[in-house]
Amino acid sequence: MKAAVRPGSDGCRISSAAEFDGWIAGRSAAELTEPFTFVVGTDGVLRLAPRRSEHVACAGGDMVLSAGEIGFVREADRWAVSEISNQSTGYCPDIGSWSEVARALDDVGLERPSGFTHEVVFRRCPGCQEHNIVREDDLVCVFCGSDLPDTWNVDPTV
Repeated sequence: MKAAVRPGSDGCRISSAAEFDGWIAGRSAAELTEPFTFVVGTDGVLRLAPRRSEHVACAGGDMVLSAGEIGFVREADRWAVSEISNQSTGYCPDIGSWSEVARALDDVGLERPSGFTHEVVFRRCPGCQEHNIVREDDLVCVFCGSDLPDTWNVDPTV
């Protein structure tokens, strides 16, 4: 996927309330009805892109602390996070990456939930090396039937 990243395809860097306000003001009403792609870079800064953007492209091909989809809602006179997940098959982030996401959202001054509103559990099969989405705590590889580990093991540096 990293080979498909093109210059200028990375997400918009959002490190302040003013940057978020400028970015969100440029979104159409139709765009605001769907979640956006997000990543939190290794610098701890939020990046946002249209929903159908690849997370790896949003990150400019770089490593991230977390990734997923995020939706916003206007509440009174401010924007808030209405939904957020760690659903990113490009990075397969652990649900424990929430603390990095929370910190990035707090830095921007966005109201947020206390955790991912939709958690996706990822595991890499030690047998066939395929990435799995674990459903209903069934820790069995859908590709080869091997047992999956209890803890997150999708570190892309391994």
